Amino acid sequence: MTLKEPVPVVPGTATGAKAEPPHRATAWPEARAAAARAGTAARAGREPRRLPLGQALGHALAEPLLALTDLPSFDTSAMDGWAVAGPGPWSVRTETPVLAGHAPAAALTDGEAVRIATGAPVPPGTTAVIRTEHSRTERTDTERTDTEPADTEPAESADRTESTERAGAVAAPGPVLHALRDVVPGQDIRPRGQECRAGDELLPAGTEVTPVVLGLAAAAGYDELPVPPRPRVEVLVLGDELLTAGLPHEGLIRDALGPMLGPWLAALGAEVLATRRIGDDAEELYAAVTGSAADLVVTTGGTAAGPVDHLHRVLDKAGATLLVDGVKVRPGHPMLLAALGGHRHLVGLPGNPLAAVSGLLTLAEPLLAALVGASPSGGRAPVLDEVHGHPYDTRLVPVVRRGEQLVPLRYNGPAMLRGIAVADGMAVVPPGGARSGQELDVLDLPWPPTSGAVPAQGACFT
Repeated sequence: MTLKEPVPVVPGTATGAKAEPPHRATAWPEARAAAARAGTAARAGREPRRLPLGQALGHALAEPLLALTDLPSFDTSAMDGWAVAGPGPWSVRTETPVLAGHAPAAALTDGEAVRIATGAPVPPGTTAVIRTEHSRTERTDTERTDTEPADTEPAESADRTESTERAGAVAAPGPVLHALRDVVPGQDIRPRGQECRAGDELLPAGTEVTPVVLGLAAAAGYDELPVPPRPRVEVLVLGDELLTAGLPHEGLIRDALGPMLGPWLAALGAEVLATRRIGDDAEELYAAVTGSAADLVVTTGGTAAGPVDHLHRVLDKAGATLLVDGVKVRPGHPMLLAALGGHRHLVGLPGNPLAAVSGLLTLAEPLLAALVGASPSGGRAPVLDEVHGHPYDTRLVPVVRRGEQLVPLRYNGPAMLRGIAVADGMAVVPPGGARSGQELDVLDLPWPPTSGAVPAQGACFT
Protein backbone atom coordinates (compact mmCIF):
# COMPACT_ATOMS: atom_id res chain seq x y z
CA MET A 1 0.00 0.00 0.00
CA THR A 2 1.19 3.49 -0.78
CA LEU A 3 0.56 6.64 1.18
CA LYS A 4 -1.89 9.05 -0.38
CA GLU A 5 -0.36 12.22 -1.74
CA PRO A 6 -0.60 15.25 0.59
CA VAL A 7 -3.52 17.52 -0.13
CA PRO A 8 -2.33 20.73 -1.85
CA VAL A 9 -2.32 23.61 0.60
CA VAL A 10 -4.12 26.80 -0.35
CA PRO A 11 -3.02 29.63 1.99
CA GLY A 12 -5.79 30.92 4.20
CA THR A 13 -8.15 28.07 3.35
CA ALA A 14 -9.27 25.34 5.74
CA THR A 15 -8.27 21.84 4.63
CA GLY A 16 -11.86 20.65 5.01
CA ALA A 17 -13.03 23.32 2.53
CA LYS A 18 -10.88 22.11 -0.38
CA ALA A 19 -12.80 21.05 -3.43
CA GLU A 20 -10.16 18.54 -4.57
CA PRO A 21 -9.23 15.88 -3.98
CA PRO A 22 -11.90 14.48 -1.64
CA HIS A 23 -10.62 13.69 1.83
CA ARG A 24 -9.85 10.04 2.55
CA ALA A 25 -8.31 8.75 5.77
CA THR A 26 -5.11 6.71 5.67
CA ALA A 27 -5.16 3.01 6.51
CA TRP A 28 -3.66 2.35 9.95
CA PRO A 29 -0.57 0.34 8.85
CA GLU A 30 0.13 2.96 6.19
CA ALA A 31 -0.12 5.78 8.73
CA ARG A 32 2.40 4.07 11.01
CA ALA A 33 4.76 3.59 8.08
CA ALA A 34 4.40 7.24 7.05
CA ALA A 35 5.31 8.37 10.58
CA ALA A 36 8.37 6.12 10.60
CA ARG A 37 9.49 7.46 7.20
CA ALA A 38 9.10 11.02 8.45
CA GLY A 39 11.27 10.25 11.47
CA THR A 40 13.92 8.53 9.36
CA ALA A 41 14.12 11.49 6.98
CA ALA A 42 14.40 13.94 9.88
CA ARG A 43 17.16 11.86 11.52
CA ALA A 44 19.34 12.21 8.43
CA GLY A 45 19.87 15.89 9.27
CA ARG A 46 20.77 15.32 12.94
CA GLU A 47 24.37 14.76 14.00
CA PRO A 48 24.93 12.16 16.74
CA ARG A 49 26.48 13.20 20.01
CA ARG A 50 28.99 11.25 22.06
CA LEU A 51 28.11 10.48 25.66
CA PRO A 52 30.35 9.00 28.37
CA LEU A 53 29.45 5.40 29.10
CA GLY A 54 27.88 6.38 32.40
CA GLN A 55 25.39 8.66 30.65
CA ALA A 56 24.50 6.54 27.61
CA LEU A 57 22.17 4.04 29.33
CA GLY A 58 18.75 3.90 27.68
CA HIS A 59 19.83 5.64 24.48
CA ALA A 60 20.17 3.91 21.11
CA LEU A 61 23.43 3.53 19.22
CA ALA A 62 23.68 6.08 16.42
CA GLU A 63 26.36 4.00 14.68
CA PRO A 64 27.36 0.35 14.65
CA LEU A 65 29.55 -0.60 17.62
CA LEU A 66 32.85 -1.72 16.11
CA ALA A 67 35.54 -3.49 18.10
CA LEU A 68 38.49 -1.17 18.69
CA THR A 69 40.76 -4.09 19.55
CA ASP A 70 40.91 -7.86 19.48
CA LEU A 71 39.00 -9.47 22.34
CA PRO A 72 40.85 -10.83 24.21
CA SER A 73 43.70 -8.59 23.16
CA PHE A 74 46.27 -11.27 24.11
CA ASP A 75 46.28 -15.00 24.83
CA THR A 76 44.83 -15.29 28.32
CA SER A 77 44.66 -18.00 30.94
CA ALA A 78 41.07 -19.05 31.55
CA MET A 79 41.84 -20.70 34.89
CA ASP A 80 44.17 -20.63 37.88
CA GLY A 81 46.84 -23.28 37.39
CA TRP A 82 49.99 -23.88 35.41
CA ALA A 83 51.16 -22.70 31.99
CA VAL A 84 53.07 -25.59 30.43
CA ALA A 85 55.11 -26.11 27.26
CA GLY A 86 55.40 -29.42 25.44
CA PRO A 87 54.63 -32.84 26.89
CA GLY A 88 54.94 -33.52 30.60
CA PRO A 89 56.07 -34.02 33.21
CA TRP A 90 57.30 -30.46 33.52
CA SER A 91 60.00 -28.81 35.51
CA VAL A 92 58.46 -25.98 37.55
CA ARG A 93 60.17 -22.63 37.20
CA THR A 94 60.52 -21.19 40.69
CA GLU A 95 59.59 -17.61 40.02
CA THR A 96 56.78 -15.23 40.80
CA PRO A 97 53.46 -16.53 39.39
CA VAL A 98 52.17 -14.86 36.23
CA LEU A 99 49.35 -12.55 37.39
CA ALA A 100 46.54 -10.63 35.64
CA GLY A 101 47.52 -7.06 34.96
CA HIS A 102 51.26 -7.86 34.84
CA ALA A 103 53.62 -8.27 31.92
CA PRO A 104 53.93 -11.77 30.43
CA ALA A 105 56.56 -14.07 31.86
CA ALA A 106 59.61 -15.10 29.86
CA ALA A 107 58.99 -17.68 27.14
CA LEU A 108 58.62 -21.30 28.15
CA THR A 109 60.67 -24.05 26.58
CA ASP A 110 59.45 -27.62 26.21
CA GLY A 111 59.25 -29.34 29.55
CA GLU A 112 58.81 -26.14 31.58
CA ALA A 113 55.85 -24.95 33.68
CA VAL A 114 55.08 -21.76 35.54
CA ARG A 115 52.32 -20.85 37.98
CA ILE A 116 49.58 -18.64 36.34
CA ALA A 117 46.39 -16.88 37.47
CA THR A 118 43.06 -16.46 35.68
CA GLY A 119 43.18 -13.53 33.25
CA ALA A 120 46.98 -13.42 33.10
CA PRO A 121 48.76 -13.32 29.73
CA VAL A 122 50.16 -16.75 28.93
CA PRO A 123 53.94 -16.80 28.35
CA PRO A 124 55.16 -17.30 24.78
CA GLY A 125 55.61 -20.96 23.98
CA THR A 126 52.75 -22.09 26.22
CA THR A 127 51.07 -25.26 24.98
CA ALA A 128 48.20 -25.41 27.47
CA VAL A 129 47.03 -24.36 30.92
CA ILE A 130 46.51 -27.12 33.49
CA ARG A 131 44.01 -26.34 36.22
CA THR A 132 45.34 -26.48 39.74
CA GLU A 133 42.92 -29.22 40.71
CA HIS A 134 44.00 -31.34 37.75
CA SER A 135 47.70 -31.40 38.68
CA ARG A 136 50.19 -32.39 41.34
CA THR A 137 53.80 -31.45 42.03
CA GLU A 138 56.55 -33.76 43.08
CA ARG A 139 59.38 -32.41 45.23
CA THR A 140 62.65 -34.37 45.37
CA ASP A 141 65.45 -34.33 47.95
CA THR A 142 68.37 -36.68 48.76
CA GLU A 143 66.47 -38.55 51.46
CA ARG A 144 62.99 -39.17 49.99
CA THR A 145 60.34 -38.14 47.45
CA ASP A 146 57.25 -36.26 48.67
CA THR A 147 54.08 -36.12 46.59
CA GLU A 148 52.07 -32.97 47.37
CA PRO A 149 49.01 -31.19 45.94
CA ALA A 150 50.00 -28.47 43.50
CA ASP A 151 48.65 -25.68 45.67
CA THR A 152 50.33 -26.64 48.95
CA GLU A 153 53.88 -26.67 50.24
CA PRO A 154 53.86 -28.04 53.81
CA ALA A 155 56.25 -26.38 56.20
CA GLU A 156 57.67 -29.76 57.28
CA SER A 157 58.88 -30.38 53.70
CA ALA A 158 60.74 -27.09 53.71
CA ASP A 159 62.17 -27.89 57.15
CA ARG A 160 63.26 -31.33 55.96
CA THR A 161 65.01 -29.89 52.90
CA GLU A 162 66.76 -27.28 55.03
CA SER A 163 67.85 -30.03 57.49
CA THR A 164 69.21 -32.16 54.66
CA GLU A 165 71.17 -29.24 53.22
CA ARG A 166 72.68 -28.53 56.67
CA ALA A 167 73.77 -32.18 56.78
CA GLY A 168 75.73 -31.67 53.56
CA ALA A 169 73.40 -33.51 51.15
CA VAL A 170 73.46 -32.56 47.46
CA ALA A 171 70.41 -30.43 46.46
CA ALA A 172 68.00 -32.19 44.12
CA PRO A 173 66.30 -30.63 41.05
CA GLY A 174 63.25 -28.33 41.65
CA PRO A 175 59.61 -29.47 41.76
CA VAL A 176 58.17 -31.51 38.94
CA LEU A 177 54.61 -31.01 37.71
CA HIS A 178 52.40 -33.93 36.71
CA ALA A 179 48.98 -33.73 35.02
CA LEU A 180 46.19 -35.82 36.50
CA ARG A 181 44.25 -35.75 33.22
CA ASP A 182 45.13 -35.78 29.56
CA VAL A 183 46.44 -32.42 28.35
CA VAL A 184 44.96 -31.09 25.11
CA PRO A 185 46.93 -28.33 23.32
CA GLY A 186 45.22 -24.97 23.83
CA GLN A 187 43.11 -26.08 26.78
CA ASP A 188 41.98 -23.36 29.19
CA ILE A 189 43.60 -20.65 27.05
CA ARG A 190 41.43 -17.87 25.68
CA PRO A 191 43.21 -17.12 22.41
CA ARG A 192 43.62 -13.57 21.19
CA GLY A 193 40.60 -12.52 19.10
CA GLN A 194 38.42 -15.42 20.32
CA GLU A 195 35.42 -13.10 20.77
CA CYS A 196 36.16 -10.61 18.01
CA ARG A 197 38.85 -9.00 15.92
CA ALA A 198 39.48 -5.27 15.72
CA GLY A 199 36.96 -3.75 13.30
CA ASP A 200 34.31 -6.45 13.74
CA GLU A 201 30.75 -5.17 14.16
CA LEU A 202 29.65 -6.07 17.66
CA LEU A 203 26.20 -4.43 17.56
CA PRO A 204 24.21 -2.68 14.82
CA ALA A 205 23.10 0.94 14.90
CA GLY A 206 19.80 1.34 16.70
CA THR A 207 20.62 -1.13 19.48
CA GLU A 208 19.38 0.08 22.86
CA VAL A 209 22.20 0.76 25.30
CA THR A 210 21.55 -1.64 28.17
CA PRO A 211 23.88 -2.35 31.11
CA VAL A 212 25.31 -5.30 29.17
CA VAL A 213 25.94 -3.10 26.12
CA LEU A 214 27.86 -0.71 28.38
CA GLY A 215 30.00 -3.61 29.58
CA LEU A 216 30.68 -4.82 26.04
CA ALA A 217 31.56 -1.30 24.90
CA ALA A 218 33.98 -0.89 27.81
CA ALA A 219 35.61 -4.25 27.06
CA ALA A 220 35.98 -3.21 23.42
CA GLY A 221 37.83 -0.03 24.44
CA TYR A 222 35.12 2.64 24.35
CA ASP A 223 35.00 5.61 26.73
CA GLU A 224 32.06 7.25 24.93
CA LEU A 225 29.22 6.05 22.72
CA PRO A 226 27.63 7.80 19.72
CA VAL A 227 23.91 8.30 20.29
CA PRO A 228 21.30 10.37 18.47
CA PRO A 229 20.30 13.54 20.30
CA ARG A 230 17.05 13.10 22.16
CA PRO A 231 14.15 14.51 20.11
CA ARG A 232 12.82 17.71 21.63
CA VAL A 233 9.05 17.64 22.07
CA GLU A 234 6.57 20.30 23.13
CA VAL A 235 3.00 19.41 24.13
CA LEU A 236 0.18 21.87 23.44
CA VAL A 237 -3.05 21.01 25.28
CA LEU A 238 -5.93 22.80 23.59
CA GLY A 239 -9.37 23.75 24.89
CA ASP A 240 -11.24 26.31 27.00
CA GLU A 241 -13.10 23.53 28.83
CA LEU A 242 -10.09 22.07 30.66
CA LEU A 243 -9.39 22.37 34.38
CA THR A 244 -5.97 21.81 35.93
CA ALA A 245 -7.26 21.26 39.48
CA GLY A 246 -10.40 20.37 41.39
CA LEU A 247 -13.54 18.51 40.41
CA PRO A 248 -15.32 18.91 37.05
CA HIS A 249 -18.17 21.38 37.21
CA GLU A 250 -20.41 23.59 35.04
CA GLY A 251 -19.31 22.07 31.74
CA LEU A 252 -15.62 22.09 32.66
CA ILE A 253 -13.62 18.86 32.79
CA ARG A 254 -10.23 17.91 34.16
CA ASP A 255 -7.31 17.85 31.77
CA ALA A 256 -6.27 14.19 31.65
CA LEU A 257 -3.80 14.54 28.78
CA GLY A 258 -1.52 17.25 30.16
CA PRO A 259 -0.29 15.15 33.10
CA MET A 260 -0.04 12.00 30.93
CA LEU A 261 1.58 12.97 27.65
CA GLY A 262 4.83 14.52 28.89
CA PRO A 263 5.91 11.49 30.96
CA TRP A 264 4.76 9.11 28.21
CA LEU A 265 6.81 10.94 25.58
CA ALA A 266 9.80 11.04 27.93
CA ALA A 267 9.47 7.26 28.35
CA LEU A 268 9.70 7.02 24.55
CA GLY A 269 13.08 8.79 24.68
CA ALA A 270 12.02 12.39 24.07
CA GLU A 271 13.24 15.51 25.84
CA VAL A 272 10.00 17.24 26.76
CA LEU A 273 10.58 20.98 26.63
CA ALA A 274 7.21 21.98 28.04
CA THR A 275 3.52 21.15 28.35
CA ARG A 276 1.51 24.30 27.58
CA ARG A 277 -2.23 24.88 27.79
CA ILE A 278 -3.81 26.98 25.08
CA GLY A 279 -7.43 28.11 24.82
CA ASP A 280 -9.60 27.87 21.74
CA ASP A 281 -7.75 30.72 20.04
CA ALA A 282 -6.40 30.23 16.52
CA GLU A 283 -3.84 33.06 16.72
CA GLU A 284 -2.42 31.81 19.99
CA LEU A 285 -2.16 28.31 18.54
CA TYR A 286 -0.46 29.61 15.38
CA ALA A 287 2.12 31.48 17.47
CA ALA A 288 2.78 28.43 19.61
CA VAL A 289 3.22 26.07 16.65
CA THR A 290 5.42 28.37 14.56
CA GLY A 291 7.43 29.62 17.53
CA SER A 292 8.22 26.24 19.06
CA ALA A 293 11.86 25.11 19.14
CA ALA A 294 10.79 21.45 19.35
CA ASP A 295 11.54 18.80 16.76
CA LEU A 296 8.03 17.46 17.35
CA VAL A 297 4.99 19.44 18.46
CA VAL A 298 2.18 17.32 19.89
CA THR A 299 -1.26 18.90 20.13
CA THR A 300 -4.43 17.57 21.74
CA GLY A 301 -7.87 18.24 20.30
CA GLY A 302 -8.76 20.55 17.45
CA THR A 303 -8.14 17.94 14.73
CA ALA A 304 -11.76 17.60 13.55
CA ALA A 305 -14.01 20.16 11.86
CA GLY A 306 -15.88 21.67 14.81
CA PRO A 307 -16.40 25.41 15.34
CA VAL A 308 -13.27 25.75 17.52
CA ASP A 309 -11.13 23.10 15.80
CA HIS A 310 -8.47 25.46 14.45
CA LEU A 311 -5.57 23.09 13.81
CA HIS A 312 -6.08 22.54 10.09
CA ARG A 313 -6.38 26.28 9.43
CA VAL A 314 -3.29 26.98 11.51
CA LEU A 315 -1.28 24.38 9.60
CA ASP A 316 -2.42 25.83 6.28
CA LYS A 317 -1.37 29.31 7.38
CA ALA A 318 2.00 27.97 8.60
CA GLY A 319 2.71 26.37 5.21
CA ALA A 320 2.75 22.87 6.67
CA THR A 321 2.35 19.71 4.59
CA LEU A 322 -0.16 17.16 5.78
CA LEU A 323 1.42 13.70 5.61
CA VAL A 324 -1.48 11.93 7.32
CA ASP A 325 -4.89 13.55 7.67
CA GLY A 326 -7.14 11.09 9.44
CA VAL A 327 -6.49 7.39 10.05
CA LYS A 328 -8.80 4.43 9.60
CA VAL A 329 -8.59 3.42 13.26
CA ARG A 330 -10.92 3.42 16.25
CA PRO A 331 -10.61 5.18 18.57
CA GLY A 332 -8.72 8.19 17.29
CA HIS A 333 -9.49 8.42 13.59
CA PRO A 334 -9.21 12.28 13.35
CA MET A 335 -5.47 12.24 14.21
CA LEU A 336 -2.98 13.87 11.84
CA LEU A 337 0.73 14.21 11.03
CA ALA A 338 2.18 17.30 9.40
CA ALA A 339 5.65 18.37 8.26
CA LEU A 340 6.41 21.88 9.53
CA GLY A 341 9.64 22.34 7.56
CA GLY A 342 13.23 22.19 8.73
CA HIS A 343 12.90 18.53 9.79
CA ARG A 344 10.17 19.52 12.28
CA HIS A 345 6.82 17.76 12.60
CA LEU A 346 3.49 18.05 14.34
CA VAL A 347 1.31 15.20 15.54
CA GLY A 348 -2.28 16.21 16.19
CA LEU A 349 -3.98 13.94 18.70
CA PRO A 350 -7.76 13.79 19.23
CA GLY A 351 -8.99 15.31 22.47
CA ASN A 352 -10.61 12.19 23.94
CA PRO A 353 -8.07 10.48 26.24
CA LEU A 354 -8.01 6.93 24.82
CA ALA A 355 -8.29 8.33 21.29
CA ALA A 356 -5.21 10.43 22.09
CA VAL A 357 -3.38 7.31 23.27
CA SER A 358 -4.29 5.68 19.97
CA GLY A 359 -2.81 8.63 18.10
CA LEU A 360 0.29 8.58 20.24
CA LEU A 361 0.93 4.91 19.47
CA THR A 362 -0.01 5.25 15.81
CA LEU A 363 1.96 8.35 14.85
CA ALA A 364 4.17 9.75 17.63
CA GLU A 365 5.83 6.52 18.77
CA PRO A 366 7.06 5.32 15.33
CA LEU A 367 8.22 8.85 14.44
CA LEU A 368 10.22 9.20 17.67
CA ALA A 369 11.65 5.69 17.34
CA ALA A 370 12.86 6.44 13.82
CA LEU A 371 14.37 9.74 14.97
CA VAL A 372 16.67 7.85 17.34
CA GLY A 373 17.25 4.91 15.00
CA ALA A 374 15.22 2.41 17.02
CA SER A 375 12.19 0.30 16.22
CA PRO A 376 8.81 0.56 17.93
CA SER A 377 8.39 -2.26 20.43
CA GLY A 378 5.71 -4.87 20.06
CA GLY A 379 4.97 -8.47 19.22
CA ARG A 380 2.23 -10.93 18.41
CA ALA A 381 0.08 -13.16 20.60
CA PRO A 382 -3.22 -15.03 20.34
CA VAL A 383 -6.31 -13.40 21.79
CA LEU A 384 -8.25 -15.39 24.39
CA ASP A 385 -11.75 -14.25 23.48
CA GLU A 386 -13.48 -13.13 20.32
CA VAL A 387 -13.02 -9.39 19.75
CA HIS A 388 -15.61 -7.39 17.86
CA GLY A 389 -14.13 -5.04 15.28
CA HIS A 390 -15.13 -2.10 13.14
CA PRO A 391 -16.46 -3.04 9.69
CA TYR A 392 -13.81 -1.06 7.83
CA ASP A 393 -11.26 0.35 10.31
CA THR A 394 -8.55 -1.09 12.51
CA ARG A 395 -9.40 -1.10 16.20
CA LEU A 396 -6.92 -0.67 19.08
CA VAL A 397 -8.02 -2.46 22.25
CA PRO A 398 -6.36 -2.40 25.71
CA VAL A 399 -5.26 -5.91 26.72
CA VAL A 400 -3.42 -7.74 29.47
CA ARG A 401 -1.38 -10.89 28.99
CA ARG A 402 -2.55 -14.08 30.67
CA GLY A 403 0.30 -16.48 30.02
CA GLU A 404 0.77 -16.47 26.26
CA GLN A 405 -2.69 -15.08 25.51
CA LEU A 406 -4.18 -11.61 25.29
CA VAL A 407 -7.24 -10.72 27.35
CA PRO A 408 -9.27 -7.73 26.06
CA LEU A 409 -10.35 -5.29 28.75
CA ARG A 410 -13.53 -3.37 29.41
CA TYR A 411 -13.59 0.43 29.54
CA ASN A 412 -12.16 0.88 26.07
CA GLY A 413 -14.29 3.80 24.91
CA PRO A 414 -12.60 6.85 23.31
CA ALA A 415 -12.90 8.95 26.48
CA MET A 416 -11.88 6.22 28.94
CA LEU A 417 -8.49 5.62 30.55
CA ARG A 418 -9.55 2.96 33.04
CA GLY A 419 -8.74 0.11 30.67
CA ILE A 420 -5.38 1.35 29.41
CA ALA A 421 -4.32 2.20 32.99
CA VAL A 422 -3.96 -1.50 33.82
CA ALA A 423 -3.13 -2.77 30.32
CA ASP A 424 0.07 -4.39 29.09
CA GLY A 425 -0.48 -3.02 25.61
CA MET A 426 -2.95 -2.28 22.83
CA ALA A 427 -3.99 -5.13 20.56
CA VAL A 428 -4.36 -4.30 16.88
CA VAL A 429 -7.72 -5.72 15.81
CA PRO A 430 -8.16 -5.83 12.02
CA PRO A 431 -11.35 -4.67 10.31
CA GLY A 432 -14.11 -7.16 10.96
CA GLY A 433 -12.75 -8.27 14.34
CA ALA A 434 -10.78 -11.29 15.55
CA ARG A 435 -11.85 -14.80 16.52
CA SER A 436 -10.73 -16.55 19.70
CA GLY A 437 -7.17 -17.84 19.33
CA GLN A 438 -6.32 -15.53 16.43
CA GLU A 439 -2.87 -13.95 16.65
CA LEU A 440 -2.85 -10.15 16.85
CA ASP A 441 -0.13 -7.54 16.78
CA VAL A 442 0.40 -5.86 20.15
CA LEU A 443 1.69 -2.33 20.72
CA ASP A 444 3.73 -2.40 23.92
CA LEU A 445 3.58 0.38 26.47
CA PRO A 446 6.88 2.01 27.51
CA TRP A 447 6.86 0.73 31.09
CA PRO A 448 6.98 -2.71 32.75
CA PRO A 449 3.96 -4.93 32.09
CA THR A 450 1.52 -5.98 34.78
CA SER A 451 1.82 -9.32 36.57
CA GLY A 452 -0.47 -10.98 34.05
CA ALA A 453 -3.47 -11.20 36.37
CA VAL A 454 -6.72 -9.96 34.88
CA PRO A 455 -7.83 -6.79 36.74
CA ALA A 456 -11.09 -6.65 38.65
CA GLN A 457 -12.71 -4.72 35.83
CA GLY A 458 -12.92 -8.03 33.99
CA ALA A 459 -11.95 -9.29 30.60
CA CYS A 460 -15.24 -8.96 28.77
CA PHE A 461 -15.02 -6.94 25.60
CA THR A 462 -17.98 -4.73 24.82
